[in-house]
Amino acid sequence: MTTEMQAGSSGFAGTAGRLITGWALLGGLLLLLVVTVNMVSIIGSNFFGEPFPGDFELTEMGVAVAVFSFLPYCQLVGANVSADIFTSGASRRMIAFFTLLGSLVALGFAILLIWRMYFGMLDQKEYDYTTTILQIPHWIAFIPILISLALLAVAALLTLLRDASILSKG
Repeated sequence: MTTEMQAGSSGFAGTAGRLITGWALLGGLLLLLVVTVNMVSIIGSNFFGEPFPGDFELTEMGVAVAVFSFLPYCQLVGANVSADIFTSGASRRMIAFFTLLGSLVALGFAILLIWRMYFGMLDQKEYDYTTTILQIPHWIAFIPILISLALLAVAALLTLLRDASILSKG
């Protein structure tokens, strides 16, 4: 599904596409914020002898959240890594089948990750794990990651339905 198709879609698929795209853009803004924190830390360290306190902690959490925020968008637009060498000689129907299979696997992994990350978040919260310098609770980073995984499941479901439709039409 291209970005143009998402913008023109209505109903659940269109709303989900716009939400997923917006979420990915927020992830990009977060990544820019992480870069800014690192620049401030480097400049502060080199010119003033004072780095940004907790820059490594913020980078670690920010990059993790940003990476997860891109997953639903990549699934929705078909931008995930694929091994074209195996399908270069395959028929369109076979490629459609493999694409459907990939969407099914993505949906399964999204559900599995939601389940395990949720319990991971509860463990982090129960044991009160925090970052060393800024004392930010680790479990807070799990919230946007879980949202990203839920959006990944929605994107995988949408692509699964789209791929099933394409396969059924031949």
